Amino acid sequence: MASLLRRASHNFVRSLTQRKVSSNSVPLLLSPTQVSDLAKSSTPVSILDATWFMPGSPRNARNEYLAKHLPGAQFLDLDEVASPHELGLKHMMPEERVFASACEKLGIEPSSHVVIYDAHGVFSSPRALFMFRSFGHEKSSIINGGLPRWVDEGLPVDNQPPTDPGPTVYPSPAFNKGAIRSYDQVVSNSSLDPAIDPTAELVLDARARGRYLGTDPEPRPGLSSGHIPNSLSLPFNLFLQKHNAKDGSEYTTFLPQAELRQTLHNSVGADRAEQIIKGEKYVVTSCGSGMTAGVLWLGLKLLGVDNVSLYDESWTGYAMRSTSKINKSL
Repeated sequence: MASLLRRASHNFVRSLTQRKVSSNSVPLLLSPTQVSDLAKSSTPVSILDATWFMPGSPRNARNEYLAKHLPGAQFLDLDEVASPHELGLKHMMPEERVFASACEKLGIEPSSHVVIYDAHGVFSSPRALFMFRSFGHEKSSIINGGLPRWVDEGLPVDNQPPTDPGPTVYPSPAFNKGAIRSYDQVVSNSSLDPAIDPTAELVLDARARGRYLGTDPEPRPGLSSGHIPNSLSLPFNLFLQKHNAKDGSEYTTFLPQAELRQTLHNSVGADRAEQIIKGEKYVVTSCGSGMTAGVLWLGLKLLGVDNVSLYDESWTGYAMRSTSKINKSL
């Protein structure tokens, strides 16, 4: 208990000291037009396609990238730029040198403005942005609306094999260890009631409501649905809005800030939402495998929330362990 209290106090103080710096940081979201203008400027820009599809999907992210991508874009495989895991989990946060080596292969330098997109609109790109920001690469953003919005706004795409960006030098960065939570930390925190214990971190679950309640199955065969004790449901799609493209397809973007705030109020209650926004309550985002937890992380960042981490293993790692307590009711 004492260690949790010290950690919460340390994180709160750290967030206060960083708040002024973060307010002047590179935008988290960019429109396609802003990215097009940025690419024409003298600023060194590295564009990454970070598309990822759920297990069992017939779609292949790398093949789709090769068929259609932004001019000059490289493909970032989030399952490849990752650390091995004892349970075989994918896209876990990479070690410092793994991240740096990936940047060097992708032609990224520490001074590069990294612009990330995906083929959904907003889905996997926030997870990639979370990775870059956690390694201190503040010059990083996502395209709000991704590849579909880029195409819908009439901007050019490329279907030629990508050119080799040439090697760069990217020193191993320092990783912000407070950015992620481990299984042991989540289990310890799950015994604390956030309604009465000020040291409790609030876990927000980005999965669909039925999976959280245990009434719908998980997409991964053999894995129980349900939720971590004392966690709250906030499906990631509630932070997003759908758009109809000219070709009849759909894509997503983030809600405007006021609507993000109202969604948070509706999901966790007005008082608790304001505690989160003011930095008085620490938040941990979770999902099925650590991917769409990035959407909640980014949505909270857009609201100015500094005190937010991500449970890297998320529900897959939690539910795979026989010792985990699983709730199936509110």
